[in-house]
Amino acid sequence: MKTVLCYGDSNTYGFNPSNGFRYPENVRWTGRLQSALGDGYKIIEEGCNGRTTIFDDPLEGWKNGLGYLRPCLNSHKPIDIVIMMLGSNDLKETFHASARQIADGAAALVEVIQDFTAEKQGFVPHIILISPPEIGEDIRRSSFYGSFTEEAIERSREFPKWYRMAAEKYNCIYFNAAKHIEPSREDSLHLSPEGHAKLAEELAKVVRNL
Repeated sequence: MKTVLCYGDSNTYGFNPSNGFRYPENVRWTGRLQSALGDGYKIIEEGCNGRTTIFDDPLEGWKNGLGYLRPCLNSHKPIDIVIMMLGSNDLKETFHASARQIADGAAALVEVIQDFTAEKQGFVPHIILISPPEIGEDIRRSSFYGSFTEEAIERSREFPKWYRMAAEKYNCIYFNAAKHIEPSREDSLHLSPEGHAKLAEELAKVVRNL
């Protein structure tokens, strides 16, 4: 059986933009990916609302993706595949981070994954580095407006360039989520059930080809 760790933010957690709760397992892309891949794979959901790459939130610093990464890798080892989708929360105004800086943060996490797993489990898992979906054009109407502004839309559109470069540098499998999905109309940030379904469908193809 192959162990697949899905490390991400609220779109990996399964935040429902319609009501603020969590989608059921059979709606979340992680649950759908498990169904698509079958019994030969074990999907581990490690999504946290508000998680960043390497940035400390001034109010919720524990959502820094770097701080939890090593314990997470250690508790779930041996891990065969890591699917990582982080960076959307780094677009918040409080961080003032460029798309390149955000991709560099994701790359720093990739480096930790590679070094730590080489030491602790004796081999490095395949890493699927996902360039996150774009911020929706109606962000001004979102309940999250203020934390995110219109300027975040443009930076999110620069993600593919920089994430691809990071993936190539660290020999990851690159996946551009924006080619396949877009955020919901409800809040311009989180995925609809259809978005979760499409993401799972496309990622299943990538995983099967490893």
